[in-house]
Amino acid sequence: MYQVTFSEQSLGELKKLDPLEQLEAIDPLSNLKPEQISAPREPLGRFVRAGKPLYRLRSGPHRFYFELLGDAQLHVVYILHKNSLEDFLLRNKLPVSEEQLVEQHSKFWKYLETLTK
Repeated sequence: MYQVTFSEQSLGELKKLDPLEQLEAIDPLSNLKPEQISAPREPLGRFVRAGKPLYRLRSGPHRFYFELLGDAQLHVVYILHKNSLEDFLLRNKLPVSEEQLVEQHSKFWKYLETLTK
């Protein structure tokens, strides 16, 4: 089992939900196992951004973008709603796949990073 930490942006998104919705949203994240991280399959995906791996986990209407810190910690960098502007940009501005989007369109990630400040 992993220890899960959250960025300011992701905490802000969680606070918008009522407590029961928060628990339902983070349940798939809190139940991730090391073997799932080492060989991701839907609803979990992995890609490389700025030379380091990031993971995306679909949980209902939310998308958790997180990184693995050490062997026992997951740090959630972004939580996006599937119908948000950020999700729209992710799905429609990228020509082929999320992986190619991340590697070819760094402006999107720079925009997301401004949300954490």
